[in-house]
Amino acid sequence: MNPRNMIILFVVIATGTIWYFTMNNDPVADMIVYNGRIYVMNEQNDVVEALAIRRDRIIVSGTNDEILQYYQSRKTIDLQGRTVIPGLTDAHAHMLGLGLSMMIIDLVGTRSAEEIAELVHRQVEQTESGKWVRGRGWDQNHWPVREFPDHTVLNRVAPDNPVYLTRVDGHASWVNRYALDLSGITRDTPDPDGGRIIRDADCNPTGVLIDAAMSLVADNIPEPTTSQKRAALKLAIEECLSYGITTVHDMGMDLATIDVYRDMIRTGDAAFRLYVAIDGVGDTWEHFLQRGRIAGHARNMLTVRAIKLYSDGALGSRGAALIEPYSDDPGNDGLLLMSEEELYNVTVQALENGFQVCTHAIGDRGNRVVLNAYERALRRVPAHNHRLRIEHVQVVHPEDFIRFNKYGIIPGMQPIHCTSDMFWAVDRLGVERARGAYAWRTLLDRGSIIAGGSDFPVEPVNPLLGVFAAETRQDENFEPEGGWFPEQRLTRDEAFRMFTSWAAFASFEEEIKGTLEPGKLADFVVYPDDVLTIDVSGLLTIRPDKTVLGGKIVFDRHDEYALD
Repeated sequence: MNPRNMIILFVVIATGTIWYFTMNNDPVADMIVYNGRIYVMNEQNDVVEALAIRRDRIIVSGTNDEILQYYQSRKTIDLQGRTVIPGLTDAHAHMLGLGLSMMIIDLVGTRSAEEIAELVHRQVEQTESGKWVRGRGWDQNHWPVREFPDHTVLNRVAPDNPVYLTRVDGHASWVNRYALDLSGITRDTPDPDGGRIIRDADCNPTGVLIDAAMSLVADNIPEPTTSQKRAALKLAIEECLSYGITTVHDMGMDLATIDVYRDMIRTGDAAFRLYVAIDGVGDTWEHFLQRGRIAGHARNMLTVRAIKLYSDGALGSRGAALIEPYSDDPGNDGLLLMSEEELYNVTVQALENGFQVCTHAIGDRGNRVVLNAYERALRRVPAHNHRLRIEHVQVVHPEDFIRFNKYGIIPGMQPIHCTSDMFWAVDRLGVERARGAYAWRTLLDRGSIIAGGSDFPVEPVNPLLGVFAAETRQDENFEPEGGWFPEQRLTRDEAFRMFTSWAAFASFEEEIKGTLEPGKLADFVVYPDDVLTIDVSGLLTIRPDKTVLGGKIVFDRHDEYALD
């Protein structure tokens, strides 16, 4: 070791030693929680009874006697045997999308085009003529006939309002004739690059737009105002905290929304942690390339150090890029939204400027293109600690699994996508190709870790539904029997690590969160029962009693614990 590195090592050790003795020799804490079953979730799988917290950090953990006999605090919580785990991280979600979806028509779970039309009709009755009517969450795969709808049913209930209904995965929209005419879309309108206008036998637009074609209509919808964004983010934060989520990796945020969030932090309206990936190449990306990334703003409430890119579309709308055509649509092999060269160029730029890249890839061709681009970029910029990510990783060619660990690429996956898609995924892919779909165990066994998420509002916010899906590969009715390709199941412990320590690593934050070790942020969730050992069916119904962020109670379901 050269002298310079020895000096740096000495300074680090000395600083840590001073911090340790300062924090641990002072017997006054700001909060003590005790008499619980507290899962530290560290490598040693420690389970303790009590934590002492000062300011926003855990200062020590141990037995009830060790903590209560030495530390004093005006605020103590008797857990009464309840279970504590680290604050949960959703490593792939969309905060503004969640909040806005709570302000428009909720189409999740609808079972037919006619049912949706009735919901639209009710909204039209309350909406001024000419104003947009919006909704999100339809999925034709849950209808009696699994085919895309057309605009005629919407025209009947909304002749004087433009209607824009986003599919559950966000990769298709269904609009009425008014919206098509307003946007100038006719039979002569060409498909845009990376998109498709669904047409009837006479080539007329049916009202369904795939991926890049969605913007042909969406660009005409007024942007949410600052106050609407603020209200939406507040709704999303409250929803997340109620499920024990204390951090979200927001996959695709623009500068205006980042500024709204920073202002919410300033005014005390955002007791929540965001790790932001910038929404693609554009003005926001150029802004941060010039200004540099944001790291740990406002006591680790906001970090902006990643960019979100798109390789392909979604499997449900047949936009995911496949190496071989869809089994149920032989003339279609999906859509590439960025070329390998474009992905390579942006990745090089990101690596040179210290940014992480998180690229959406669902089909096996989409994943291969990203792997190729990342591999080339790492040869050009051999960054040691890049933590490049691929988001979703739903279908992988058998030859490509090993490349994730080989190049240190982190798969960001959403277990609940598997159990949402499994009843029609084999139709899309065929049995053999489906064996490489949602293949969590294969990736783990080849040395990768997985950052777990939900992709809300595509899926429900509750992260325990993701844990359930990862452990069972079944839906909430425990179908199919034994699980869908059950060899890919995870253990309960592995599933929780996807949403705690592994997610923290995926955002370069493993030193401050993901486990309940001394020195880390006091972010944790209190459950009424032991979520690590209860029967798997209990994961579907159990809810947090409390969520604590930085040593402050930010959600309290019952307000039943006495605070001394």
